[in-house]
This record gives sequence, C-alpha cells and structure tokens, in this order.
Amino acid sequence: MATPSDRSPIRRRSLFKVAGLGAAGAAGLPILAACGDIESGDGAAQATEGFDFLPTYKEYELPVQPDLVGEPPNHPSGFTTYPEPAPAITTAAEGKGEYEITVAMWGSPPAGDDPYFATLQEAWGGTKINLRQADGNTFADTSVQWLAANEFGDGINIFAWMLYAHPNFQETVVNTFYDLTDIIKGDISERWPLLAGEPTNSWGQSVWSTDPEDPETARVFGIPSNFSGGPGNGVFVRTDLLEDAGLAMPTTVEEVLEVARAWSDDANGKWAFLNLDYVSPEWFGLASGDGWAYIDGKLVHNCERPEYTEWLEFRRTCWDEKLVHPDTPTGTLDGHVLHVDGTILMSQDGMSWWSDYSNQVKTGTAEGAIEPIGAIGFNGRKPIRFVNFSVDGWTFLSKDLTEDQVKEILDVANFCSAPYGTTEYELLNYGVEGTHFEYGDDGIPVFTEAGTGTVQAPVNLKTFSGQVEVFLTGDPDFVQRKFEYNASVKDFAEVNIWEGMRVEGPADYKSAAQTLLDQQADIAFGRAELSTIPDMVATFLENGGEAAREHYTAAYDKLHGDK
Repeated sequence: MATPSDRSPIRRRSLFKVAGLGAAGAAGLPILAACGDIESGDGAAQATEGFDFLPTYKEYELPVQPDLVGEPPNHPSGFTTYPEPAPAITTAAEGKGEYEITVAMWGSPPAGDDPYFATLQEAWGGTKINLRQADGNTFADTSVQWLAANEFGDGINIFAWMLYAHPNFQETVVNTFYDLTDIIKGDISERWPLLAGEPTNSWGQSVWSTDPEDPETARVFGIPSNFSGGPGNGVFVRTDLLEDAGLAMPTTVEEVLEVARAWSDDANGKWAFLNLDYVSPEWFGLASGDGWAYIDGKLVHNCERPEYTEWLEFRRTCWDEKLVHPDTPTGTLDGHVLHVDGTILMSQDGMSWWSDYSNQVKTGTAEGAIEPIGAIGFNGRKPIRFVNFSVDGWTFLSKDLTEDQVKEILDVANFCSAPYGTTEYELLNYGVEGTHFEYGDDGIPVFTEAGTGTVQAPVNLKTFSGQVEVFLTGDPDFVQRKFEYNASVKDFAEVNIWEGMRVEGPADYKSAAQTLLDQQADIAFGRAELSTIPDMVATFLENGGEAAREHYTAAYDKLHGDK
C-alpha cells in the first residue's frame, strides 16, 4: 500500500469517521436481519483503533531482557544468548474439555499421539486440543468452503494473507465465529495476564462490525496472532555461490539482472530465479496489499501505473533470457530443495526461510549461506521495502461453543502467548528436551530429527495467539545478521496509508484482481505478450476495479479526512 513520499500527512481520525462510511462508501453490510446473519458482496471498511471494549493493556514483565535492543515494530530486539527459562504462568488453569482446531500445515503432519502434544496438554492444565492439519498450499481457498459449510471444528487459525481468498470475509466473521467481546473486555489480567499483555493494536485488528456504518456494532471476533513488524518476505541469495562466481550482492534492480545473467546456465540446469511474483513489485515502487497508492490526489491501482509495465517487462526479460527455472509455471517445484542444492541462486520466500536455512547449515543438511536482498530500486528511484502492517493472523472460535468452553480455550491461548525466555515458550516452540531438542554447546536448543518433523516444521499451536513481544531468536550469528538487516531497511519501510483501518474489497473486485494475477503470470511466463497490458488493465477496471476505486476512496477519505 505504497504512497509517494510527498503525500499529505495523515491526520488523526476518530472511531466514528473510520467506522461509518455513509451511503457513498459502499460499505455494503446492511443492518442485521432478524435471523442475525448478514450478506453482502460490496466490500467493507472497518476501524481497527479507538475502541473502549478491548482488553485493558497491562504490560507483562519480561523474565529477561534482550541482548540487542531495536526499534520495534520494524526493527525488533533480539537475543544472542539463550536465557534460563522462567515460568510465565505460576498457576496452571484446569480444563477437561476436548476441542478440534483447524490449522495450516506445509509438509507432512505430525502424529497426534506424539509426546509433544501430551506434554503441552498437561502443562496448560488438561484441555485437549486436537489439530486438524490441512494442506497450507490450498488452505486459503479450501477454508472458504469449510467456513461456508461450518466444517472447521471448534476453531480455525487463519493467516492474514489468506483473507484475499475469501470473497466476503466480513460477513463470514460475524455469521460464523464467536463474539469474544463480553469475555475479554476490560481487565483480564488476573486470569489471562499474557493475553492482557498483547498489544492493544493487535486486539484492535481483531474487530469486525456487524454493520460497519454503525460504530456501536463493532465487536472482537478473533484471538490475534503475533504482530511481527518488519519485512515478512524477501529474495534470498546464496552468498556462497555468489562468491564462488566472483559476483557481488546486487544493490539495484539493474544489478539483480546483471548477476542473474552472469550466473544462470540453462543448458547445465542453473537458473537465477524460481519466481518473482510477490516480492519484486517493491523493487519498482508498487504497492503491497490490494495494490492502491495515493498519487496526485487520487487512489491509483498498481496496474494503472507505468511502474507496473516496467515490472512485467523485467519479469518477461528474466523468462525470455532463461533466467527463471523452466518448470516454475507448473507450480509443482519445491523451492527450498532447489535453493539448498544450488539449482537456483535466488529464492523468493518468507523471512523464516533465512533462519530455516541457517539451521539446516548448522545441522549439516545444507551448506553455504543465504542473505536477503536489501531495499533496492529501479532506474535510480528511492527504494521501498514491504513490511508487515497487520497481525500475522487470528484464531477464530465457533459460535456454537458455550461461554465456559470459550474461556477454557482462552486459557490455552494465554499459555501460547508466553514470550521467549519462558518455559511455556520453550515447550511450545522446541518441544520436550531429550525427545525434540537438546541444548547445544552454546546453550541454545537444537532440534533432533524428531523435533524437526514434529515441532519445528509444523505450524501446530505456535500461531494460536500472539506473544506479548516478538524477538529475533536462534543462532547468535543469525540473530545479529537479521538485526543488522532490519536496521538497514527500516527507513525504507512502505508507509501504510490504511493505518487504523482494514478495508475489504468488493467481491467483483477480488474476482477481477485474481484474473489480473493470472494474466500477469501469462505475460511473465511467455504465454501472452506485453502488448496486452492495456487490455488487461481495461478489463480489470471494467469488471470491478473502477467500482472498487470508489469504495476504497470513500474509506480513504473517512480515514484521512474528507477531501
């Protein structure tokens, strides 16, 4: 959600102005029908701050202070030593219920009878949480079907980036999930001190309104996951392969292309890239998220900007010159495997890949090293770096649960919010000592083979609720490198023009945007010509983009002050 550096400053907004868009805002959610359900495909806009019904924030006193002190959220603090874990919860809750929570899983799901799960159950007081591990690659799309059919168990954990697959998520939330407001508002620190220590902003981003035109209908429907600022994704380069080839880390888009040409060798099975679809737009100054930027007094979509054509020209050049793996369009390749074996030089991935690769090197299953490309620009422009604006996701609970059942699940969520340096965090994130991890010579937990498959790789319950503070952790050298990297890019962080609001585009817009993504891929992989871009843009605008501009403009005006 980029905006030029000379944009007008953001003015303070009130809850009433953000939540109520008025008739011109096309908020699209009517007053509740008698049955309690709402239905709409016109999009919505929701305030995420200014509420008086959130949990009262009470700072949780950390058991140990970090070694590296940053400037959160985009430059988080870090630990280069492993502290002696201390209990975060002195008196465990008592629970006898059994619940099923649907979570995403990339890879092979761990066995439910592993001692990891039994030990967690005992530690948090007896409540049994059975995980329904579903394929993360298709989770966003299939979760739409599960929610429509009410077949997600007692709760579901959804990452924020998955919401783009849901055509009318606002109505889904208020029709499907438990309204937590009356349970968690006010001072909850006696029973749930860790949930009370989560940032107020995280709870604010967990609010949806049954009628966004009426501020009084705003309610809390989700348990927030971490708010981890800074870059969420990056393009990672095998620095050892660069060095072997006598090449330097690129500092501009032009240098990226030069390095890719120098290193790639199609005939011998070496390519610079696997894919460049979701990180490289920042190299050209395009906007993240839904792709709207405020330029010259109006909202403009990425596809309408000359930088969009430049970006697709770059991607097409990489394809035509055989700098991209030829099987990328199939969507069947494992980028991690290809990066480890040196088939590709650069891998577009989540920031967790950096630590995962470092851990593989440490355990001898990979060699070399990777580093993310910094904030770079094209044609001499000032770079931007996409950063996280939202909590990572939410755990939503079924509205069919009772209040006592919800409170019992919140006891588990409170446990899962324990920060680094606590025994609860160690158990949740590393497992059982001797089974899932051993302490290394430097005192830092090192996963065993069993721990890698059961604890490290799966999502499990690590995203069930947010930690009271998120730190850089793990191998000391890695923590230092990432700390320095975040410091180097923080001043280029993209400005969030929607701060204080969550805007959901109309259903037609989402459909048109998906078509545009497909057409972008056609151009990038040589299945369509660059000359078709104007027609693509016109089709996008006609089929939902232009109407969406009105919706987003109304939301923007309410957020920043009517123009």
